[in-house]
Amino acid sequence: MALYRKYRPASFAEVVGQEHVTEPLSVALTSGRINHAYLFSGPRGCGKTSSARIMARSLNCEQGPTPTPCGVCDSCVALAPNGPGSVDVVELDAASHGGVDDTRELRDRAFYAPAQSRYRIFIIDEAHMVTTAGFNALLKIVEEPPDHLIFVFATTEPEKVLPTIRSRTHHYPFRLLAPKTMRGLLERICRQENVAVDDAVYPLVIRAGGGSPRDTLSVLDQLLAGSDGQQVAYSRALALLGATDLALIDASVDALAAGDAAALFGAVEALVDAGHDPRRFATDLLERFRDLIVLQAVPDAAARGVVDAPDDVVERMREQAATLGTATLTRYAEVVHAGLGEMRGATAPRLLLEVVCARLLLPSASDTEAALLQRIERLETRMNVSIPAGEAAQAAAAVEAAPVKQFVRRSNAVPEATPPAPADERPAPPPPVTAPPVTAPPAPVTPPPAPVTPPAPVTSPPVTQPPAAAPPPAPVQPPVTPGQPDAAAVRSMWSTVRDKVRERRRPTDVMLDGAVVLAVEGDVLVLSHVSAPLAARLNEARNVEIIRDALKDALGVNWTIRCEAGSPTAPAPAARPRPVVEAPPPVEEEDEESMLAQAVHEEAAPRRDPEEVALELLQSELGARRIDGA
Repeated sequence: MALYRKYRPASFAEVVGQEHVTEPLSVALTSGRINHAYLFSGPRGCGKTSSARIMARSLNCEQGPTPTPCGVCDSCVALAPNGPGSVDVVELDAASHGGVDDTRELRDRAFYAPAQSRYRIFIIDEAHMVTTAGFNALLKIVEEPPDHLIFVFATTEPEKVLPTIRSRTHHYPFRLLAPKTMRGLLERICRQENVAVDDAVYPLVIRAGGGSPRDTLSVLDQLLAGSDGQQVAYSRALALLGATDLALIDASVDALAAGDAAALFGAVEALVDAGHDPRRFATDLLERFRDLIVLQAVPDAAARGVVDAPDDVVERMREQAATLGTATLTRYAEVVHAGLGEMRGATAPRLLLEVVCARLLLPSASDTEAALLQRIERLETRMNVSIPAGEAAQAAAAVEAAPVKQFVRRSNAVPEATPPAPADERPAPPPPVTAPPVTAPPAPVTPPPAPVTPPAPVTSPPVTQPPAAAPPPAPVQPPVTPGQPDAAAVRSMWSTVRDKVRERRRPTDVMLDGAVVLAVEGDVLVLSHVSAPLAARLNEARNVEIIRDALKDALGVNWTIRCEAGSPTAPAPAARPRPVVEAPPPVEEEDEESMLAQAVHEEAAPRRDPEEVALELLQSELGARRIDGA
């Protein structure tokens, strides 16, 4: 006897995984609240017809109505899972008897009282196959049935049942079994059958059954029939069910994680040589990606039963989930899912599978959001790996303190001058070296802590042995109002201030390129700009007000702004070769990741108005002139 018939439940307590249906029915039977019509709906093989027979057995038991039939009375013996049946319980298959003549005959028989039972029960299976005329013929008796008559409709498509019929029934929806519940059922049946099953076989059987207890038991019955010595081996189940070997799935995922195209296409070749279906391989690979995504989001997914796999396979999947990022796995799943749609009805599924593998290896071949997220995730991973832990904090602090530069195309870029350092971070000037007699440029004067006379410019030729230079006085910080941020704090938040300025007026933000925070003097923020014209523009009332509002939003201070012209750095070297503008040095070749990031930035950047372009060209020209005059 087939397993699904041998282990068919005989009471509601034996029904597995349908507690949301069996418990309310048991309560109704105990309290005696019996309805004249029931509708059991759900996927195929989930226990609808078996529950309808249990319902009939519970209603006609001599001890009933009761949710626990005695099993010894004539009605219980006749309505047992393998019993001969009862004349008072009629089971009709609407797939072959759904016409109006069949339902009229059923209606005429329904008026007769039961021969030996409490109720006359009609179980109509596949009720959605009853025609509209047939339902109309049953409508009157379903609306006002005799006291001894009960209808039980079972269907996989309840929406096709006539609404006037459906509205007069108690509707109980059945569901497919969860993998964890199904595994418990299979293990119990295997113990009763005295058959040993490899641990890796259960996920294959559950996946092949699709959550249906009847289909799953049919698959298990096939494996038990072909087993050797009461042992179901994984290799035999793999061959019979046509599933993909876990080793091929693991090899494919590892090859994708390492970007190894040879290993990935080698797994496809091994798959075809073994005679497996490429569509099934793509389905199994998609399920593996799903398991990895779930394991990343829910670390204890295996313990909860969300991921059903042997312990050793779960450990391998944890390692793979730690190697691949969430964005990468999401894109892999999208690509394979799209490939499965293309494989449907294809004459060359292997070719399409290889195309899918090529797409998985080339995220740049797609401009979808998932592909861009994968590229960003890869860039972040490379940055985290390449920067040592000790240098990461210094690099982050340097990025926050440095002014944000405006993005320009490389074809239009010119050599930029080094931005001036703040006054309290000035390096000591290097000692002069022997050089041809030239007129030394005047050195910019640092605001001293006390009034001193600045040294006059030296026009005489420098001597070969300079006198020992006295150590420079320690810099004195300008006075800062208590409770307000100092110059260092402003530098650390300068990128945020620049963002606020950019939101208000982009030309003002462009003019701030090359400007650095020099000091905080009371309620005045002192800036230093390498370009005198741009420093004058920044001192205009409109620009001062914009920067002032940005500081108020970013730091909560109400300061005024003063921008000074000149560089606070040490004097430039005396002689420096003039750069050749006609032939700029070649730009080092960047890797594919940086090129993509630049292209995305260029495409996302809004178009700039003529005033912004003119200001940027002015700044670039001033920088080039400063280099020429050095």
